[in-house]
Amino acid sequence: MASTVSGYKVFSDIGKMNADEAAELREQFTAIDKNGDGFIDLAELKAALDLCGFKLPGWKVRTIIQDYDDKKRTEYQGRLSFVEFEKLCTELKANEVGSTFKQVVSKKENLETLGGMSDASSEGTTHSVRLEEQLAFSDWINTNLGSDPDLKHLLPIDSEGKLLYDKVKDGILLCKIINHSCPDTIDERAINKKNLTLYTKLENLTLALNSSQSIGCNIVNIDAHNLAKGKPHLVLGLLWQIIRIGLFNQITLENCPGLATLLSHGEGIEDLMKLSPEAILLRWVNYHLQNAGVARRCNNFQSDIADSEIYSHLIRQIAPPDSEISMEALMEPDLTKRAEVMLQQAAKLHCRSFVTPNDVVNGIYKLNLAFVANLFNNHPGLDRPEGEIEGLENLEETREEKTYRNWMNSMGVTPCVNWLYSDLADGLIIFQLYDIIKPGIVNYSRVHRKFSKLRKFMEKLENCNYAVELGKQLGFSLVGIAGTDLNDGNATLTLALIWQLMRAYTLSVLTQLAATGNPIVEREIVSWVNRKLQAANKTSSLKGFQDSSVKDARVVIDLIDAIKPGTINYDLVKDSGSEEDNLANAKYAISMARKTGARVYALPEDITEVKHKMVMTMFACLMAMDYVPNMDSKQS
Repeated sequence: MASTVSGYKVFSDIGKMNADEAAELREQFTAIDKNGDGFIDLAELKAALDLCGFKLPGWKVRTIIQDYDDKKRTEYQGRLSFVEFEKLCTELKANEVGSTFKQVVSKKENLETLGGMSDASSEGTTHSVRLEEQLAFSDWINTNLGSDPDLKHLLPIDSEGKLLYDKVKDGILLCKIINHSCPDTIDERAINKKNLTLYTKLENLTLALNSSQSIGCNIVNIDAHNLAKGKPHLVLGLLWQIIRIGLFNQITLENCPGLATLLSHGEGIEDLMKLSPEAILLRWVNYHLQNAGVARRCNNFQSDIADSEIYSHLIRQIAPPDSEISMEALMEPDLTKRAEVMLQQAAKLHCRSFVTPNDVVNGIYKLNLAFVANLFNNHPGLDRPEGEIEGLENLEETREEKTYRNWMNSMGVTPCVNWLYSDLADGLIIFQLYDIIKPGIVNYSRVHRKFSKLRKFMEKLENCNYAVELGKQLGFSLVGIAGTDLNDGNATLTLALIWQLMRAYTLSVLTQLAATGNPIVEREIVSWVNRKLQAANKTSSLKGFQDSSVKDARVVIDLIDAIKPGTINYDLVKDSGSEEDNLANAKYAISMARKTGARVYALPEDITEVKHKMVMTMFACLMAMDYVPNMDSKQS
C-alpha cells in the first residue's frame, strides 16, 4: 500500500523499492551502462546484480537471462533497459532474495533504517540513512567551513556526524554550504545570524531551499519544516545534491581547457560536451592510467576501484613533482589497510575527502564519485592544448543556458541535464517538462523511449517533431522551428522553445494558485505589482518587464516589503544608481525574495541588465508566493 510522506511516495511493503533505493539503483545502473545508451548487456547482469546486493548463483542468473531474451524483440535481444532492471530487482526483493538483499546491503553500505518521521507516515514506513554519507558530509563541512566565524556555534560536527541533523536546523549552515558550492548564490545580508527564533530559523531554511533549487537541486519532496525537524534522509539527500553540483561545476572546458586533451581520435569538442560529468571523470582517470603505462582501465567507481590499484596509480600520476607520492599501498595484501595507505598518499595532495578505507573497499558509489571529482578539481594534470581550441567559443555556457538548465534539473527531470543541446536532442526531457506543465498532454504511445540501432536517428527526430507539435497545442510561438532544429541542437531555436516551456510552467503555477480557472497573463502580473505597491504606499511602480527603472532593483525590494511588511532592511538598500550599487541591490532583492518563499531563478545581472524574460519570471514568482498564504487561509 503506497503512501505519501512529505512528497515522497514510499511503501510500507518490504517488497517495494522506496524513493532512496530507486535513486540508488538508477545511479548503479548508470555506472554499469558504460556507453550511456540506456541499456546494459545481459552478459553483465550477474555483475550488475552483485553490485546491487543480489548475490544470485550463476544458474539462476542464466535462467533470468534466457527468460528475458525469449521475450525480446530482435533489436533489443541481449540487452536490458533500466525499467526492466528495476522491475527485476523489485521482484527479487519481494521474494526470498529480499532478506539476502537487506543483509548484504546493510553490511556493505552500513545502512541505518529510520521509521517514518511525519504524522502522515504510515506504520512500517522506513527510510534508509547511509552512515558513510553522514560521516563523509560532516567531515567535508568541517574541513571546508570550519573557519567561518558565523558557524562557531555549530562547528566542528562530531567525528561520527551524529549531530549533523541538528546543525542544519537554523539554516545558516545550509546557506553557507550553498555559497561554497556556488559562490554568491545567497547574499549574506539576507541570512538571519543573531538572536534566532523559530520563525527566523525557518526563514533561513526557506532561503536555503529556494536557493538550492535555483542552482538545480530538486527539492520537490522537501520543505523548511522537514529540515527544521532534522529528517536525516532529507538532509543527506539535499546535502549530496548541493555538494555534487559544486564538485561538478568545475568539470568544464571553461574552468579546465585541458579537458580537450581527453578527446578520442576523430572526436570534436562538441562530443566532449555530450558526456556527463561522471563519464568525463572516467575518461580522465583512464587517460592518466594510460600515461602511467598501466594496462588496467576504470569502468565504474564501484567494484573497479575497490582494490585501490587504480587510485594509487592515478594519485601518483597527477601529483606535483615534489609530492613524494609512493606506491607502497600496492604492497599491502589486506584491501582495507591498502586503502588506508592509498588515502594517506591522497592526503599529501590535500585530497583525503569523502571516503574512508571501507568506502573504497565496498565501492560506495556516491562517495567514490565525490572523491574522484575532488581529485580532478584540485589536480587535473591536464595541459591546455597548444593553439586555439576550435569551437570552444561556441560551447561556453551562457547565463541564460545555465538558468534554463538549473530550472529543468530542479523539476526533477531524468537524466540530469548537463548540456542543453545534446541532452534535449532526443526530446525525452522536453516530454517530461510538458507533463509537468500540463499532466497527461503527452501521448507516450507516440514517444520512442529507447532507440534501436538501425533507426536511432529517425526515432529521435520523430520525438522532436512530436515535441514541436505539443508546443503548438499549448499555443507556443514556434514559427520556423522544426523537430530537426532540436535534434541538431540549433541554439537559438532550442532556447526559444525552452523559454516558452519555462514561461508556461510559471504561468500555470500562477493560474493554479489563483484558483479562478482563468489563465494568468503578463499584463495581470504588472497590474498586480502596481496594486500591491500602491496599497503599501510605496513610491516605485512598474510599467512593464522592460522598464529601465527595474535596473536598481528598488521596485523588487519595495514589492517584497509590500507583500511581507518589515521584511526589508532599507539601511542595506543603496541609492546612488551606480552599476556596483545596482548589482548589490539586485543580489539583496533576489535573496530576500527567496527568503520570503518565492522560487526565483533569475540572477542579479538579469535585473541590472533588465532581461525582460527573467524579470517576468521573478515578478510572477513573487505573485505566486503572495497567493500561497491566501490559499492557506481559505483552506483553514
